[in-house]
Amino acid sequence: MGDLVFETDRLILRKISEGDAVLQDRFLNTPAVMEHLGGVIELHEIEAKHAKSMGWFAREGFGFMMMIEKATGDLVGHCGMKRVDNPLAPNVGDYEIGWLVREDRWRRGYAHEAMRAVLDWAFTSIGAPHVVALTSDANVGSWKLMEKLGMERRKDLDFSDPAYPPEDNPAIQYSLTKEQWETTR
Repeated sequence: MGDLVFETDRLILRKISEGDAVLQDRFLNTPAVMEHLGGVIELHEIEAKHAKSMGWFAREGFGFMMMIEKATGDLVGHCGMKRVDNPLAPNVGDYEIGWLVREDRWRRGYAHEAMRAVLDWAFTSIGAPHVVALTSDANVGSWKLMEKLGMERRKDLDFSDPAYPPEDNPAIQYSLTKEQWETTR
């Protein structure tokens, strides 16, 4: 099952392990799930992202994790925290949260449940003073979840990324401070 990081009511969140790239490719690397993330990517690109995440855990004690549904043992998503590493972003190095949920598990509250746990982890265990999340105006589901989590839109952190199509530019950011989180949880 991999290294457990923590559990929620319905999910096990565990570190990425060898072989997870194939799982992610099968269940999360679909046109619908990847629509606002530059589209479907190659398996080797997923493997590279997983290697980065394993490195973050080794260096900083956090990274992205696999979301496993307790009831079925199925992979339902991918979530976690990393540092903003897009060189075009004005806030490189900030703590960045993110998530993906497989299409047949959308609208079941899994992303919200997982991200509440990730935020608690970020602010209580990791010691992040604030976190950000990146998306685009077109990714309504994503920014609505950010707002539901208590995050605030930060237009001063917007940036354009030519790697993404015009409909997903500019990249927009939301942020949440530890103090804001403590008043909303």
